[in-house]
Amino acid sequence: MIRLFKHYIPYNVVLLCLVDFALLVVAGEAAWRIRVGQIGTDIGSLADRSLGLGGFALLVWLAMIAVGTYGPEALRSIRFAIARLLVAVSLGVLGIAFINLVLPGSAFWRSVLLYAMVIALVALIGNRILATRMLGIEAFRRSILVLGAGPRAERLQRISARRESGFSTVAFVDMGDCEATVKGAVPRDSIPDLGRFVENAGASEVVLALQERRNSLPLQDLLRVKTKGVNVNDYSSFLERETGRVDLDTLNPSWLIFSDGFSAGRRLSSVAKRAFDIVVSLLILVIGLPLIAIFAVLVKLETRGPAFFRQTRIGLYGVPFDLFKLRSMRTDAEASGARWAEQDDPRITRVGRIIRTVRIDELPQVWSVLKGEMSFVGPRPEVPTFVTDLDRELPYYAERHVVKPGITGWAQINYPYGASIEDSRHKLEYDLYYAKNYTPFLDLLILLQTARVILWPEGAR
Repeated sequence: MIRLFKHYIPYNVVLLCLVDFALLVVAGEAAWRIRVGQIGTDIGSLADRSLGLGGFALLVWLAMIAVGTYGPEALRSIRFAIARLLVAVSLGVLGIAFINLVLPGSAFWRSVLLYAMVIALVALIGNRILATRMLGIEAFRRSILVLGAGPRAERLQRISARRESGFSTVAFVDMGDCEATVKGAVPRDSIPDLGRFVENAGASEVVLALQERRNSLPLQDLLRVKTKGVNVNDYSSFLERETGRVDLDTLNPSWLIFSDGFSAGRRLSSVAKRAFDIVVSLLILVIGLPLIAIFAVLVKLETRGPAFFRQTRIGLYGVPFDLFKLRSMRTDAEASGARWAEQDDPRITRVGRIIRTVRIDELPQVWSVLKGEMSFVGPRPEVPTFVTDLDRELPYYAERHVVKPGITGWAQINYPYGASIEDSRHKLEYDLYYAKNYTPFLDLLILLQTARVILWPEGAR
């Protein structure tokens, strides 16, 4: 994997992104030449239209990221990828057309955009078909060797068997730390030189998956592997990188303390994030006020009671604040106390179901963002009752409060809506990953992919 601003991206995704961007530039240039040839005018200098070409490629490419074109499903299914590409290219072209309307002459002609859209779709779909048919997913996978043959090693074996996995296991070495559960594991005693064994296996990385590490860390073996130029990784760090979440089952305080994360160097990033929150929240409040007013009236017309829902939530460092949303449930929905929303929750009104699906009920929260109690990106704020219960049931739950809560977040785009302790546990793993690895790049990635959740409501309640 390639690490960009503390966030890991698979090699196959990076390569696909670069090729797609180049194809979009080519598509824009081809569209320009075709249209200019039709009307019989001079093609002009490439430098003169380089800004337009770059803008076209960038906007469509960002739309592709937003709708999930580079997600696991799109990488393993051509049909799924084509559906997302159609939406992404359409959104990108609409965005460019809007820019051209507001700033005439700053982007491609509308007739050129039509050609560019068709050429881009053909090129992007062809690129995926070619990559899948000729190279296949296996060509982009890394080969790892696992030291260990117990339940931890078995879990890595299951993950590698997934089609979307970015790695494959070439061998398991039974280090004798526990009863072996992985079939075919090679006993350590039968390997004279582990460094040579790793080299001959063609592994690019060795993962330490011992069940018990106290007094059993194979330092001499690891040193031999490292001197062969092969990367050595511990189990928790490897899982964090591969899954995009912090694994609670293997997490311990020492790993959190000594691992790369929670750095003080992100103070400047926090200032930039706050500036972004202020500017964008002001714009949304100005533009979105009519929409909020319309749906507030609809809420009032359907049921009696206030149009807005006010509730105390827990924010940064455990400080409570009042959160506002458009009311989507009956006024007596929490008469017996706060509880999670359920699938087809009978408390949700007809208007409420609509605004929840398209996330319009979240718009009033922008006021909390403007006040600094929330951010656009961060863990979802919970009610005090839930926080008390979850803090008692889940280890490290309090650590999610070291960053501001957000309207959208890493957990929201990676895990469907949950209404149980187990669901909260999974979402906590994503929240801890975000708190540990926060960068503006990760925020941008989350904001872009939030569009995917809105366009394809995955678990909205």
